[in-house]
Amino acid sequence: MTSPTSEKFLYLLSPIGLLALWEGLLHFGIGDRRFIPAPSDIAVQFWQVTASGELIQHTLVTLYRVLSGYLLGAIPGITIGLLMAMAKPVRIFFDPLIACLFPIPKVALMPLLLLAFGFGDASKIALVAIAVFFPVCVNTYTGASNIDKIYWDVAKNYGASQWVLFRRVILPGALPTIFAGLKIALAVAFIVLVASEFVATKTGIGYMIWNSWELLQVDIMFAGIVTIGLLGLISSVIFEEVQRRVIPWKQER
Repeated sequence: MTSPTSEKFLYLLSPIGLLALWEGLLHFGIGDRRFIPAPSDIAVQFWQVTASGELIQHTLVTLYRVLSGYLLGAIPGITIGLLMAMAKPVRIFFDPLIACLFPIPKVALMPLLLLAFGFGDASKIALVAIAVFFPVCVNTYTGASNIDKIYWDVAKNYGASQWVLFRRVILPGALPTIFAGLKIALAVAFIVLVASEFVATKTGIGYMIWNSWELLQVDIMFAGIVTIGLLGLISSVIFEEVQRRVIPWKQER
């Protein structure tokens, strides 16, 4: 058994080790700091763009788009996934649609969304919602449909209503897989949003990264990339804490 302190140390060991190796290689002349800045250079630039307010402004815009699209995609995804597990007609109706649309790269839909919603936030939010919906829906359906049949039979034998069946059997049984889908979907949301912010916008972290690359401001570009990584780390920690509280009976060993 490892203590909480040692677990936190192990959690931080790999990123710290990577940064130390990166800094050391550039310090000894392995690599060109004009194109691959050292972590210390990135830290200095990160502080400067944060102090100027530029990074904060772009980050808030990106977070607004991510969270709005995430909620618009996750809530229908969970709802339809549960309905697919509970009702065969719903599953038959949605199965071919998901099988057809899921493999399409969601970024490829950006031109269509730009035509439909314009160049503002709506097209980016719609893209995130579409990208989030499919992994959440599939994971929710998988978790609910893989609940051991004996639990369904026991509930029905005791005359449980559909609401009781859903609240006591289906939802608790599917929650671990739902959270897995939500976590994957959040990462996908950041990926597609930053890619969409490369074009057709003048705000957001994706725009800052692309604009910095065009101006060969590599340190600012890396500051944007680091910001995306930090947002991913923070969201992962939040998800782990929420999951620990919502489903305490299903924790990793």
